[in-house]
Amino acid sequence: MKLIDRLALVLAVIGALVWGAVGIFGFNPVAWLFGGDTSIISRIVYTLVGLSGVWSFSLLFRESYHTDTN
Repeated sequence: MKLIDRLALVLAVIGALVWGAVGIFGFNPVAWLFGGDTSIISRIVYTLVGLSGVWSFSLLFRESYHTDTN
């Protein structure tokens, strides 16, 4: 798996955890850490997580990286 694939998956998981916190607890850790939903840093984080989700979606349609040697 390429580095960009791993990074995208990590960011997508982080995004999922953030949305889980928003849904379960009504708490947005990104907004809390970076000064609100509309702060520039929060918007950058949201953009990176969104792009990682799009990239990770492409993983569903790729051939496996592993070859069967048996």
